[in-house]
Amino acid sequence: MPKFAANLSTMFTELSFLERFAAAREAGFDAVEFQFPYTCEPEWIAGRLARYNLELVLHNFPAGNWPGGDRGMACDPRRMTEFQDSVELALDYADELGVKQLHCMAGILPPHVPRARAHATYIANLRFAAAALKKKGLALLIEPINDRDVPGYFLTGSRQAASVIRECAVDNLFLQFDIYHAQRMEGDLANTIRDLLPLIRHIQLADVPGRHEPGTGEINFPYLFKLLDELGYDGWIGCEYTPAAGTLEGLRWRGTQHVAPVSAPQG
Repeated sequence: MPKFAANLSTMFTELSFLERFAAAREAGFDAVEFQFPYTCEPEWIAGRLARYNLELVLHNFPAGNWPGGDRGMACDPRRMTEFQDSVELALDYADELGVKQLHCMAGILPPHVPRARAHATYIANLRFAAAALKKKGLALLIEPINDRDVPGYFLTGSRQAASVIRECAVDNLFLQFDIYHAQRMEGDLANTIRDLLPLIRHIQLADVPGRHEPGTGEINFPYLFKLLDELGYDGWIGCEYTPAAGTLEGLRWRGTQHVAPVSAPQG
């Protein structure tokens, strides 16, 4: 069976962010991921990781003004300086938190920007970020996101991402394969995983429809987990789903013994 990391941006949201680390450990997780750490001091998060003996497997670069609709800025030619600053901030956190891979959101195609120009900007920004991360021994990940949930998102297909990785021609750029987004955009999950496995460094999951836990929708997760074992995938699978009826109740798909989470002190 693959190894699973709790996504603390979408799971255990009954608790404050810093309390979720204890809850993940008590629910049987050995690793966590989250989208954005930047509202917390890095030492607060590092303390929770150490206290509960959790590995941090992933977080994102800053995505810009998220409440204002930003979903990254890597394809926006008007924001290249801001993007470079965001890479520096992400690396500051990565140093403190011990994470080995970071995800760069492509962003939404800006109005009045030709797609070819946005593509050239995206490639240039990924090369810049990959070089900065390589100095620290880190991997850079890109993730296709479906354009039903995020209209106008620049990177929407697995094979589009594979083409971007080849064009960048750097050795620390990989694919973050999100099963939920791939099912919504493409389907054909098993064949895509087989074809692109050499590029896949991280996987995330949620079921379709609803983006809830496995077993609530149409995806045959037992088949995919078995396939990943057969293919030798040894990376983490991030559980980036919204529980349908509470986090602990939603863990039945994993066969986990449920225990009540304890509170972690703020700090």
